Amino acid sequence: MTNFPPSDFDELRSGTDRPRRQQPQAGDEEQNEIELGALWQGIRRYMTWILLTTVAVGVLVFLLSRAQPDVFEASSSLVTSGNSTNIGAVRDTVVTAAPLPAGALQEALQGPVVLGEIIQRVRNAPELPVDLRTELAVKLQKELRRRDVQTVGLQNQLDFNGNGVYTATARAGSPEAAAFLADTTAQALLNWDRGRALSGVQRAERSLRAQLGEVDRQLAEGGQSDLERQTLISSRATLQRNLAQTGIQAEGVSGSLELVAPAVVPLDRVAPKPTRNAILASLVTLLFGAGIAAFRTVTDRTARTEDDLLSFGFPTLGMIPRLRRREVVFNGIVRAARLAGLYEAIGFLRVNILSRIGNKSGQRIMISSTAPGEGKSSLTATLADGLAASGQRVLIIDADMRRGTQQEVWDKYETEHSWVQLTGQNGARTLVDALKDPTNVQVMEAEPGVHVLPAGPGMHDSLGLLNRVPLGEYLTRWGQGYDLILIDSPPLLALADGLVIGRHVDHVLLVVEEGKTSLQAVRQSLRRARNANVSILGFILNKVNPSGQDSKTYGYSYGYAPNSRKA
Repeated sequence: MTNFPPSDFDELRSGTDRPRRQQPQAGDEEQNEIELGALWQGIRRYMTWILLTTVAVGVLVFLLSRAQPDVFEASSSLVTSGNSTNIGAVRDTVVTAAPLPAGALQEALQGPVVLGEIIQRVRNAPELPVDLRTELAVKLQKELRRRDVQTVGLQNQLDFNGNGVYTATARAGSPEAAAFLADTTAQALLNWDRGRALSGVQRAERSLRAQLGEVDRQLAEGGQSDLERQTLISSRATLQRNLAQTGIQAEGVSGSLELVAPAVVPLDRVAPKPTRNAILASLVTLLFGAGIAAFRTVTDRTARTEDDLLSFGFPTLGMIPRLRRREVVFNGIVRAARLAGLYEAIGFLRVNILSRIGNKSGQRIMISSTAPGEGKSSLTATLADGLAASGQRVLIIDADMRRGTQQEVWDKYETEHSWVQLTGQNGARTLVDALKDPTNVQVMEAEPGVHVLPAGPGMHDSLGLLNRVPLGEYLTRWGQGYDLILIDSPPLLALADGLVIGRHVDHVLLVVEEGKTSLQAVRQSLRRARNANVSILGFILNKVNPSGQDSKTYGYSYGYAPNSRKA
């Protein structure tokens, strides 16, 4: 009996890698560069969902926009000049307000003085319908409380000296209401600006009245000299003249703003615009979806194409398309695999394997994967069926003694099987029993040219059993008379059984599932196989979605179907 050295056995059982003096292997370093072709393939993989979502969002936005009420916008223009008379001077007959600081008029429009006047004018407007007046007044009142006025607005085009044009805009549900609201806003701003100038004149008037009162008080007290009394009388006369002029100027006071263009009733609505909104929403959705797809492609570290596996230094011997679950359930994996497309893919895989291993009979090929569920057992059965179709005699050994599935795969193909003698007389019909009595073994005839040795019931200490027997001698004895022996082994990262079996085979095929098997798992499996001196023949990319690959790659296998017409 052959046993592994303790150090090697411990290494396989623990699943850890001991440091060895080896040259760096391809694929040990992360591949951080994403090619534009791979990025486009990733986006195209999700393109159907992106387009469907884009159309759905566009239609939804279009319908929602059409359901919104119409909005009309009107505008009224005001001009302002930076040249004005000093408010404190009373020499002129007309007083003009000082230029407005930047942003002062916008702040005034947001305040209760201007907006309050607008609300009051709207409520008392006889030219507007009652319901529209109420709606506008309530809306403006809410915007005033929130300090976020949207119904009316103000834009400016001013130079460095503060000269330019202010444009008061207003939005409402009818053209007439929009024009009325724009003119009302402009008038409220004019009144506020005139009130600003008038307040300066009023302050001057109050100051003159206070000075005049003080002079009258001093004259009433008496006790002044003749010169002092004459001076007070002269000052009183001057103050009275200035006060009279101030009253006159109060009548002609003006602000720094002047109305130059009243509002015109608009013809077209400014909102909603269903077509524009739908187009913009669709473009945003399309760009957002493409961005998400590109991000997922960049961050996706799973094997999706043959190019993803090139960096590991081993060839990809076959790319097997994904079968429909319904076909597998009703027909079984072997019959479903004979459909057009997968049959040709298995044919390419068979040719690539045979061209690499040569014509020597009795060669042992182990088929494994990184993790369960990647399709290694189904692929083993379909490959055996393809080899048998080309005249090869194949023995399948289900070495996954924890979760053997070859019996179930072939039971779906044929419910009743005949058993043939492999060695000796009668004897074991499972691998577990055959390892205990290798001289008397029977195998199941799955189909002409394909014999199967099932794994048997689940076994917990499968690694111990494999380590106690001379597995290489048994495989040599059982493989006599067969062209190829296919060994379905447990996943390399799940159990150490595959590494033990791999030392007694000629070649190992690693099954990689498209879009599921991570490149890190492949890298780790290759590292463990290399440390265990297991010879990797190449990869098989399984469950490939044809729509996600290059159409030229699969166009020939799918399009070159047999011609059913008679010659």
